[in-house]
Amino acid sequence: MPGDPAYRRAAWIALAVLTVVWSLNWTVMKWALDYCGVFNFCALRYLFGTLVLFGLLAFRGESFQPPPFVPTVLIGLAQTAGFQIFAQWALVGGGAGKTALLAYTMPFWMVPLAWWWLHERPGARQWLCIVIAATGLVFVIEPWREVGSPVSVALALAGGLAWAIGTVLSKGVFQRSQTTPLQLTAWQMLYGTLVLCAVALIVPQRATDWSPPFLAALAYNAILSSGIAWALWLLIVQRLSTQVAGLTSLLVPIAGVLFAWALLGEKPDPAEWAGIALIGAALLSLNFARRAPAKIRSHP
Repeated sequence: MPGDPAYRRAAWIALAVLTVVWSLNWTVMKWALDYCGVFNFCALRYLFGTLVLFGLLAFRGESFQPPPFVPTVLIGLAQTAGFQIFAQWALVGGGAGKTALLAYTMPFWMVPLAWWWLHERPGARQWLCIVIAATGLVFVIEPWREVGSPVSVALALAGGLAWAIGTVLSKGVFQRSQTTPLQLTAWQMLYGTLVLCAVALIVPQRATDWSPPFLAALAYNAILSSGIAWALWLLIVQRLSTQVAGLTSLLVPIAGVLFAWALLGEKPDPAEWAGIALIGAALLSLNFARRAPAKIRSHP
């Protein structure tokens, strides 16, 4: 139940798992594109990811009844098709790892969207956390350095906006229906995957190299990143406020920087360390604030 501490604790555990899976996946996606075209890879990862999710529905004995059709289609268009096309295209076109971080402007798109659509007005502490986290993200991205082509930057920002729209729509579905996170994830991904498959069939691309490294990258994306991780994300969205869910997702790019240091020897520079500290401080403050969340108002 929402008032049960275990209810929210499950969301924070899901966030920890999600952070590891998604932060590592930026490297895996970049690696996979050495063997496959952009849109083919998008379609393949979500095609198999959709199969994984419906398999989980069957395994758990959950209902296959579709969630509300129109909002679920819109979520699929935004969160699966839109975000993936924009983010993956930006990752390839920019040729720079930090370009991917621009997709994590998503939390800052979510704040006005949630205020407008869901009437979730941030409290004073949340506004402070948002400002601190935004400043930290600027230091991590370091826009004063080259972060990729203008087209790549625009695509990454569009990906963040698409993700935010899908997240806010998902929160609305949870508030108005008894849909579970796994049900919504599976059905919205099915609708979004149909669009991705159509794009992959229409746009000419390089032939896919079905080598063991590519199959391993595809399996990681299909089972973990596109399947289980998206179900965990909607569990987080269901159980935490929209602002908290959005800001805590900033753990992913931070973990990505730290994983790159540990695995690739890419040591963060002083600006990145400052950004990590600022985001960490914002998330720590938000964590303490979650016991007294801002009121959700039913009217603007």
